[in-house]
Amino acid sequence: MAKPFTRRTVCVAALLGSTFLFGTGSAQAQPGAYPDKPIRMVLGFPPGGPTDIVARILGQKMSEALGQPVVVDNKPGVAGNIAAEMIARASADGYTILYNTSSITISPWVYQKVNFDPLKDFAPVALTAEMPLVLLANPSVQANTTAELVQKIKAATGKYNYGSSGTGAIEHLTSAQFVFSQGLQVTHIPYKGTAPALTDLIAGQTQFMLTTMNTAIPYVKDGRLRALGVTSLKRAPALPNVPTLAEAMKTDFASTAWQGIVVPAGTPADIVAKLNKVVNEVLKDPAVVQKLADQGVATLGGTPEQYKAFIQKEYARWQGVVKDSGAKSQ
Repeated sequence: MAKPFTRRTVCVAALLGSTFLFGTGSAQAQPGAYPDKPIRMVLGFPPGGPTDIVARILGQKMSEALGQPVVVDNKPGVAGNIAAEMIARASADGYTILYNTSSITISPWVYQKVNFDPLKDFAPVALTAEMPLVLLANPSVQANTTAELVQKIKAATGKYNYGSSGTGAIEHLTSAQFVFSQGLQVTHIPYKGTAPALTDLIAGQTQFMLTTMNTAIPYVKDGRLRALGVTSLKRAPALPNVPTLAEAMKTDFASTAWQGIVVPAGTPADIVAKLNKVVNEVLKDPAVVQKLADQGVATLGGTPEQYKAFIQKEYARWQGVVKDSGAKSQ
């Protein structure tokens, strides 16, 4: 026989009901805030390269700000296309992001088949950094200036090779512009990233290359490679004694490498906004700014809308550069 309800029973039941209604119900309405697990930051170049260096510095600081690990995942190959294609197909939940370079706006014009659309498959988060490139030569070439390198190449037609992080990468296209502008006959050797390309340059398997400043500086300072020129219109503070290519060639030659963060298209706007906020905070951190400046890297930032407009502009610009240079995938 059921026990009769007493006043105390009714009060306890009401209290338990209230707890269920407002406690459990509230928990269901407010799931764990993003992020509640590690974030995978994919990049299309190997460890030790210019993209990897910056990505790891920013990723560490983002981890601290977000309260979850931001794990850098290197997926090198095809000038960053493999990584870009992965993100284009990834879940749009904010847990898989791409630390991209200008290659996402270059590759569609270089490769016959690219399985991503830079304007449709990604939601821009923020433009993070930019840096000039440096013209490097192996000391065995015995060239101290850009003009001397050009003279030596012309005196040994067809015997000089240059490397890059891959066909269609900004290193390749900037080099192709340089070679074309000087009327040089050289062979391009594409690698799966900047690090292996530099290894062969130091070993003398190639004779020169253009690569980003943050990667070049350590090898220039220890004498393993010689810096002949930089691709910014003004001399770089990190290498003040190295003239610009514009100075050396008496032209307006200029090219800078840029980086940023994008996520799969369809990622919720609030997640994009949170990532953007954190990235901008990290880019303003004095320690981060100084650490990157020492490597010749300038921190940028801005809104997702600004980065979207920038990508659109670069996409159109590189179409013309690729056409003029004749750079095509092999």
